[in-house]
Amino acid sequence: MSEFIIKHFVKDYKNTEIPSVRTSYGKVAGIAGIICNIILFALKLTISIITSSVAITADAINNLSDASSSIISLIGFKLSEKPADAKHPYGHGRYEYLSALCVAIIVILIGVELFKTSIDKIITPEKVNFGIPLVATLVFSVLLKLWMMFFNKKCAEKINSQTLHATAADCRNDCITTIAVLSGAVVSHFTDIELDGWIGLGVSVFILLCGFGLIKDTLDPLLGSVPDIEFILKIKEKILSYPKVLGIHDLIIHDYGPCRKFASVHVEMAGEDDVYENHDIIDNIETDFLKNEGLNIIIHYDPVATQNPLLNTMKNKVEKIVTEIDCRLSIHDFRMVPGNSHTNLIFDCVVPYDVNIEKNELINTICKQVKKIDEKYNCVIAIDENYTPINH
Repeated sequence: MSEFIIKHFVKDYKNTEIPSVRTSYGKVAGIAGIICNIILFALKLTISIITSSVAITADAINNLSDASSSIISLIGFKLSEKPADAKHPYGHGRYEYLSALCVAIIVILIGVELFKTSIDKIITPEKVNFGIPLVATLVFSVLLKLWMMFFNKKCAEKINSQTLHATAADCRNDCITTIAVLSGAVVSHFTDIELDGWIGLGVSVFILLCGFGLIKDTLDPLLGSVPDIEFILKIKEKILSYPKVLGIHDLIIHDYGPCRKFASVHVEMAGEDDVYENHDIIDNIETDFLKNEGLNIIIHYDPVATQNPLLNTMKNKVEKIVTEIDCRLSIHDFRMVPGNSHTNLIFDCVVPYDVNIEKNELINTICKQVKKIDEKYNCVIAIDENYTPINH
């Protein structure tokens, strides 16, 4: 069913890297959510009036809120499709993250309301008029919400959408809520023990925890979370696959929304080679990423001396010193500038965030170890921060 809807209502559905295709996925998922939730709201509201069930009334309101969430998701996908303009040169892709955040907030508000309703139900328990219409409606609701969960999850995975992942999680929570309401009604009918309020209380706490988890997941890309390790390795391996590329460092990735990522990186190439030829290779790499990966990457050319035996020997020795201090440390842009009284060893040292070493202490330690090799060596060290979870 899900594949049928995607194939017939999402034009060019396989090309998920195209912003318009992403928007189509979002629109289809949003419209499906609105239709399904309005149907469930109408059914549950009717049954709640017939059976005098506060729990089912709350569940019906929950579905009405879900319909509102789907509308928000639709608006988010539509706004994120807007092209770049003078005030927003990187586009409007982060609107999708903001819409996911709105959905997460709605989930929390629903959890709070269900919590309050459950407390009231515990204090003043009320008999539910149990019957076949009640059971049929709630079972139908669970089955429909399960399908919505899998449908939204499938769409979310295809386009890597935080908004649809949040919607899928909300559908899962709705299934649990409805099952709890149905279980409470069954137990109350056959045992005269009123459990609706207690079950509702447990479900509301679960929903609140999920809501806060969703907020964290949607805030991460807005705050600038660490890029996906597979994406980083893919960039690194692709650049290193080009001829004459010796290494990379200072890779930085900026996320301006799904399919709207920008990156910059330093690429090391032999300084003895023709500079124009190396520059042409760099141009080809940038063009390749933009055309085939949808990634706008800016490459800085770093010439590396490869035919200076002394320089390479000293670089290897300094690298050994640095990694003995902490295996997560690395160096790049290593140069030697000889003078009459001393020789400067100039290089950058990359320090990941989880390395617990003070900057000055690290510099002093490296300098002391290098002095043991030769007193004439003077280290000029720049400390770099690592913006990706791999050592270059």
